[in-house]
Amino acid sequence: MISLRKLTDSDRAAIKKWPVYAGDLEQMDYALRENGWLDEIRSNTDVSLYAATDGDELIGFSLLAKTGAGEAEFRIAVRADKIGQRLGETITTLTLRAGFEELELSRIHLIVRRNNSRGIRLYQRVGFTGCGECRKEIRGCLVDFLKMEITNRRDCTHA
Repeated sequence: MISLRKLTDSDRAAIKKWPVYAGDLEQMDYALRENGWLDEIRSNTDVSLYAATDGDELIGFSLLAKTGAGEAEFRIAVRADKIGQRLGETITTLTLRAGFEELELSRIHLIVRRNNSRGIRLYQRVGFTGCGECRKEIRGCLVDFLKMEITNRRDCTHA
């Protein structure tokens, strides 16, 4: 059974040793490595970091980084050898529930690469809707993103 708990320093070290993403996800591997997401938000006190576990096994992580009153940005990573098992949907749903119920957020938003059709479908399945586009520089390259959001969803129960 998949569950969330607070992410620890030993989890951070384990994540940096995860297998590399391949194929269409290869471009996102940087997020798990040195100077990736976990290093980027390390000093931010307004971030809730979650380890996703299946029993004792660390299979992914998610985070909610506050961006304003009652709102936060969502990010998720699933271990490369666990992709394709619908774990991302479960982890996303559990994180949304924590954000809306425990953190009392009213809006959770994210950006997803325009070419990440798998991620876009996942976010749509759990209730995110498109709310714009943006372009950001990632590791020296301009990348097009879709902006998505979900608001005040109290019934995140299909995990």
